[in-house]
Amino acid sequence: QVMLVESGGGLVQAGGSLRLSCAASGRSFSTYAMGWFRQAPGKEREFVATINWSRTTTDYADIVKGRFTISRDNAKNTVYLQMNSLKPEDTAIYYCAASRTYTVLTRTYNYWGQGTQVTVSS
Repeated sequence: QVMLVESGGGLVQAGGSLRLSCAASGRSFSTYAMGWFRQAPGKEREFVATINWSRTTTDYADIVKGRFTISRDNAKNTVYLQMNSLKPEDTAIYYCAASRTYTVLTRTYNYWGQGTQVTVSS
């Protein structure tokens, strides 16, 4: 069992930066792949980024490549999402999630946080 709590969301102007954090409970955190997803009003939840348990592999959605960076600290049971050059279209609720397998597929993630709101003003 893994419980996830996101933080770090807020209101930022276009071109600004935010860093999201996701704190996990459970001793097996380091064995899970971790992902970030987002959901904008009226849209389906979409993949943003993922990182494997050993931090050796990451993947990003094309729309955030070069702007967002996912990282994790297994000693702190925390995964991060550094978001730079934010755009109004990045506005969404951002969720972190845990999966036993390294994947970009939403349906394969077993555990989800409650989400944190990110709003980018133009």
